Amino acid sequence: MTQRTNSNPDQGLPRIIADQLKQLIYAGEFKAGDRLNEAALALRMGTSRGPIREAIRILAGIGLVTAVMNRGVFVRQVSIREMLEIYDLRALVFGFAAERAAEHITDDHRRQFEFLLDQMDLACQAENSDLYYNLNLEFHALILTLSNSQRAHRVYDDYVKELHLFRRLNFNTPGNMRRSNAEHRRIYDAISKGAKAKAKAQAEDHIHAGRQRLLAMTDDPIGVFRQSNPGT
Repeated sequence: MTQRTNSNPDQGLPRIIADQLKQLIYAGEFKAGDRLNEAALALRMGTSRGPIREAIRILAGIGLVTAVMNRGVFVRQVSIREMLEIYDLRALVFGFAAERAAEHITDDHRRQFEFLLDQMDLACQAENSDLYYNLNLEFHALILTLSNSQRAHRVYDDYVKELHLFRRLNFNTPGNMRRSNAEHRRIYDAISKGAKAKAKAQAEDHIHAGRQRLLAMTDDPIGVFRQSNPGT
C-alpha cells in the first residue's frame, strides 16, 4: 500500500499570495479602507479564488485586513483617536513586559538581543525597511516572552494586529529606523543590567516616540488613518 504524502506544491500558494498582497498593502497600492475583490485578485495572481481566499484569511490573522458582514474584506483602518488610545495601552503593556524581562534575562537572551540589534543596524544601513520591521517584531516579541506573562503577550499581540499597517509605514524613513533602534539599545541596556524601573521607563518612552514619529509622517494624518467605517 502506497503511503500518501503532503508534498502538494499548491499547499504553500496561499502564503506566497499573502506575502505578495502584504507587500502591495505596505507599498500603498491597497490603502486603508480599500476592498479586496477575490475575483479580481485571482485574475491578477493567475490562480483560482480558493488560494486567494486562504491568503486573505492569513492577512486577517495578522490584522492587516478585516471582514465586514455582507460587504466583503477591507484593508484595516484605524481612526486617529483609536490609534492614540492603542499606543497608550501598548506603552503600558510593553513597559510591564520590559520590567519583568529584567528579572529573567540570561546570557543566552543577551546574545539573542545583541544579534537582533546588530541585524537591525545593518538593515538601517541598507535602508531595508521590510527587514528592519520583521527584526523589530522579533525584538519586541523576545521582551514579551521574557516577561513570562502569557496574558500580557496575548494582549500586546492584539494591539500589534490593530496597528500593523501603520507601524510598518513608520520605517519607510531611514532616520526613523535609526532612532527606533537607538531606543531599542537603551531598553536592552536597562534589561541586561536588571534595572527594572529604567527598563519600564525606556520601553514606555519607545512606544510613545513611535507614536509621535507616526503622526509626524504626514501633514495630513487623517489621510493615513481614515476615520470612516470600513467600506464607506
